[in-house]
Amino acid sequence: MPHPVTRVLTLLELLQARPGLTGAELARRLEVDERTVRRYALRLAELGVPVQAERGRHGGYRLLPGYKLPPLMLTEDEAAAVVLGLLAGRRTGLAVGESATESALAKIQRVLPTELRERVEAVTDTLGHTSRAAETPRPAADTLLTLAAAARRRRRVRLRYRSWRGEETDRELDPYGLVFHSGRWYVTGMDRLRRQMRTFRLDRVASAETLADGFPGPREFDPVAHVMASLSSVPYRYEVRVLLETTRAEALRRLPPSVARLTETEDGVLMVARTERLDGMAALLAGLGRPFTVIEPGELREEVTALAARLRAYAARDPARPDG
Repeated sequence: MPHPVTRVLTLLELLQARPGLTGAELARRLEVDERTVRRYALRLAELGVPVQAERGRHGGYRLLPGYKLPPLMLTEDEAAAVVLGLLAGRRTGLAVGESATESALAKIQRVLPTELRERVEAVTDTLGHTSRAAETPRPAADTLLTLAAAARRRRRVRLRYRSWRGEETDRELDPYGLVFHSGRWYVTGMDRLRRQMRTFRLDRVASAETLADGFPGPREFDPVAHVMASLSSVPYRYEVRVLLETTRAEALRRLPPSVARLTETEDGVLMVARTERLDGMAALLAGLGRPFTVIEPGELREEVTALAARLRAYAARDPARPDG
């Protein structure tokens, strides 16, 4: 539930953006009753913000004519940093909520001095990107903030969670940390229901409630490493085991931890991964540029052989003949 101060500031923002809103409209937007709206308006007046309430059919709340907040005092570097950060968050999926970035940009631009506002708007209007925008679901801001505070304070949380199959369950989690990876937010920690370490996607969390119970937590724990390991063991259709003739350090440069688990052995590096499609795994192995031996599944050897045959056929084509 938002703090009363937050609602007072939200009222001020509404009055600046939409002067003339009625008490009923403001109450609906703030999720309070009209009596509370009147109390918030009085609070703004006490702070020196002149709020005027007009009765009648065309009445409503508005700021007195001529009143506006002073410009936001940011240097050019600071303003550019804020705007670019918001744009990058929207592009990569780091942002939360569906419209938070747009509303934040609008608020910042509205209170910047005119000349600086025009220069900042020029950035948003002319900026191009070489990478595709993240098309992943955004978690709710309340979910993210609740889990971050619980992890910091070592407080247990109750989650309503939807699995990839669409099944919903209630979980109690000791959150150890948050991780952002490839356009998605994750929380990792001890799942009290399963009694084991688990990783959950924040966009699948329907609700998160902080409980009174605390937890000690591990002394040394790397949330990023755990999430990467969890992603590499997602229960896709095939488990793949391949022996790579290289060092683990070299393999790590070519295979991120989210793709496979890598273990140094006397004969090379054992790669263990899961995949839904073996043709894609065959292409990945071919792209490593190192000798390898497929241990399992046998179907992967067939896919590698088929890929090699296709590559030989492509290499044998005569460039002088369009049909090869």
